[in-house]
Amino acid sequence: MKDRLRLFFCDHLSIMRGKYLPGSKLGADGETRFCQSTFGVHFDKDLLPSPGSKMLEGLPDMVATWRAADIREGWEPATKVVMCDLHDAAGAPIGPCGRGALKRTVADWAARGLHAKVGLELEAYAFERGPDGALRPYEAPGGHVYGTGPAADPAGFMDAVWEEAEAAGFRLEMMTTEYDNPQFEFTLAYDDAVKAVDDLVLFRLMAREVALKRGLILTFMPKPIPEKGGSGLHVNFSFAGEDGRNALSGGDGGGPEAMNDLAKGCVAGLVHHHEGLAGLLAPTVNSYRRLRPASLSGFWKNWGGDHRNVTTRVSAEGGAKARIEHRMADAAANPYTAVAAVLQAARLGVERGYPLPPAEAGDGFESQDATSGVAETLEGALDALEADSALVEAVGPELVANQLFMRRAEAEKLKGANAEAERDFYIHFI
Repeated sequence: MKDRLRLFFCDHLSIMRGKYLPGSKLGADGETRFCQSTFGVHFDKDLLPSPGSKMLEGLPDMVATWRAADIREGWEPATKVVMCDLHDAAGAPIGPCGRGALKRTVADWAARGLHAKVGLELEAYAFERGPDGALRPYEAPGGHVYGTGPAADPAGFMDAVWEEAEAAGFRLEMMTTEYDNPQFEFTLAYDDAVKAVDDLVLFRLMAREVALKRGLILTFMPKPIPEKGGSGLHVNFSFAGEDGRNALSGGDGGGPEAMNDLAKGCVAGLVHHHEGLAGLLAPTVNSYRRLRPASLSGFWKNWGGDHRNVTTRVSAEGGAKARIEHRMADAAANPYTAVAAVLQAARLGVERGYPLPPAEAGDGFESQDATSGVAETLEGALDALEADSALVEAVGPELVANQLFMRRAEAEKLKGANAEAERDFYIHFI
């Protein structure tokens, strides 16, 4: 096969969409077109007149553009890959596009002289088909938390993922098994915000495709197995100042005691917008099987230091490694949208001077200081998001309107569905 280009964008459902283009498209900036009404397509292929989809306006084209400098090695033979930006025919950004929202967010912080840096942690479960053709968890009876090697991964698919990741230029920081079996965790290198998310969405797709070739379905669903733990997307962030130093650093030490004014403002913003954030960070019906009290998932409206049962965690590391970790999101969220929402909530905290409540002192299992958390259902979370006008305006009104419309339709489709039907609705796409 001759060289070709595989072009991508990440849609409102966090599905990677794109097309293959000939090798003549390599080596130069370029553009191609997609139907804008893709932003009205649901998991079940239902086409809906959602805000920003222009379904009832003739299903027009949108323009996908890419830069030659962003073309990178892929994981298929003779295939390069690239992420694109989306615009309408007049050159205006497509409102529901998460990557566009993140770029606007980065620009908002840059106007303050701060460059957003992000590190992302992903969790996933592996499934296989049994002799009867039914889905079942990948059989790894020797798996355990922080497991490596054949006992945790008898088929060796993690080795294959690592090998492909290395060949494609992804910078993996860590790969291991999580608390529940067969659950895996992947951490990518800290980087500029847009670059970090580009890497994440491409890595996530690559890992799923590598697993699929070995007969496994790697799913980033929040809670595919009801009796086991959930899978999250933890967002770690910091800012480089104009001098290149970590602007969140309050000195060599870390934790709540070393927080400077910027860090305090960011945490206050995340706490203040807690309920509204859930509508973007936990955007599926299945998300609310994971997002529960005492589940290390970001349910409670609280913050703390080195404490895995709080939503916003201030790292114990200081200096160049000072950072804030937000633990609510799951990987069903569009990662561009999720990171944009976290950074915008933090920015609002800094700019509006929200008060910072005391740090959580409870253990999060048997006791907690927090008295409120997120809604218990997707419908409730979407209502809270819609009511949070400041967050809606910051992230992007058309993006949020699209999410509210599409996710409310999703909640209606899955009303009364049992856990297995819910899993099968999502598993091949998330």
